Amino acid sequence: MYNLDQIINKCKQGDRKAAEKLYRLFSAKMFAICIRFSRDRAEAEDTLQDGFIKIFASIDQYTGKGSFEGWMKRIFINTALEKFRKNYQMELTEDFPDVEDEDLSEEVTIPVDVLSEFVSELPERYRMVFNLYVIDEMQHKDIATLMGITEGTSKSNLARAREILKRKVKDYWDHEL
Repeated sequence: MYNLDQIINKCKQGDRKAAEKLYRLFSAKMFAICIRFSRDRAEAEDTLQDGFIKIFASIDQYTGKGSFEGWMKRIFINTALEKFRKNYQMELTEDFPDVEDEDLSEEVTIPVDVLSEFVSELPERYRMVFNLYVIDEMQHKDIATLMGITEGTSKSNLARAREILKRKVKDYWDHEL
């Protein structure tokens, strides 16, 4: 049994079995990233394949500083965003001032699968900004750079995504109660 550093070093030497081990170790986690930034499963699978091709082509650039998984995650996010920019025309939206979240007066619980479905139904750019900000914990400045938009647009897209999600959650609870 190899540890991760040994697997990485063997991958750098071109060892196919090590590459297969690395794929098995990380494919599920990386697929979860791909699916968040894709329109459907087929697109996510393509992004997964493209991401691993990039990982193996650039594994020599990983210096061992920082988390290997974090390094991979960044490559997969960039791969998904590159595919999005290449394949889908991004509509321009105007910048809006910061929108502060209002405090919810009571805590509401909603099944994770229902909330995930609501997020997947968001307009693509809103979904991407929401995922990068909320799930990947990126700052608006970094999201703006990655997506080729302004920081203000990132903030307004997040605010709009949250508003849509709030409406969907409210509608869900209105029908459930």
